[in-house]
Amino acid sequence: MEKIDRLGWADGLAITAHGARLGIRVTRAAALDRLPGHFPPAWKPASSPVVDSLYSLIVGGDGAGTGSRRYHLLYVGSERLARTMELDELLEVLESDLHFRVAISARRRLFVHAGVVGWRGRAIVIPGVSRSGKSTLVAALVRAGGTYYSDEYAVLDTHGRVHPYSRPIALRGSDGEPTRKLAPEALGGRAGNAPLPIGLVALTAFRAGARWRPRQLSPAEAVLGLMEHTVLARLRPGFAMKILRNAAAGALTLRGSRGEADQAAVALLRRVDSDPNLVVTSQARSSTRRVGSSATC
Repeated sequence: MEKIDRLGWADGLAITAHGARLGIRVTRAAALDRLPGHFPPAWKPASSPVVDSLYSLIVGGDGAGTGSRRYHLLYVGSERLARTMELDELLEVLESDLHFRVAISARRRLFVHAGVVGWRGRAIVIPGVSRSGKSTLVAALVRAGGTYYSDEYAVLDTHGRVHPYSRPIALRGSDGEPTRKLAPEALGGRAGNAPLPIGLVALTAFRAGARWRPRQLSPAEAVLGLMEHTVLARLRPGFAMKILRNAAAGALTLRGSRGEADQAAVALLRRVDSDPNLVVTSQARSSTRRVGSSATC
């Protein structure tokens, strides 16, 4: 760490998000202009330079007068996160790690790896690991009329309600194509702005040719299924378990493989519509918005 500290740092900034305090310093001041688009949702400039995690971004590129190129390097503390010739690639690594640091540092919120879409006053939560197809299914649900909340984390309060964490939807390309980042409006949808109770949890992953024939889980199985994808499951199990019980209490939880996202999205929305217990009335929805507007994030 001492070697990194001795480098010539041109500029830096500190931010906060969900209670996490994060600092980033750069060897070229112009690099700071590229950073805000990769920050976690609802970030704010920090009032103090004291941070929980410090990132160091060493900008490479063309070596002046040498005809050679230098690597871009990214560290958090003394740990190297990335070494690449492509600055965009390094910034993607930075973005992913920033989200993770927020998830493990939040004190009053529980982060579950999941996509989230609102429908008829309830949240549809799709837990899953990276590359399980959750962003693709979220995009299909938004195209079908769902309200976008997140494609990366379900952010739960102590009552088990889901809060917006609406970064752009990241859709990975096929055959080496770059990842596309889309606002929900680009899919004909919109982003949610108030917390929702969970109506449906879909523990699913894409499998070519699969038909959506899920098995309904018990409340206890639902909690365990969510726990598998909870960031703080090992660090703060008691805190996580209490929130997940509240979250799953009134929800229907289904487990099963799915085929194409558009077909699965239609099936999920129909399942919610067919169960009167999962549809919140307009009056209850308005009450939820009033409660959410006074809640702190």
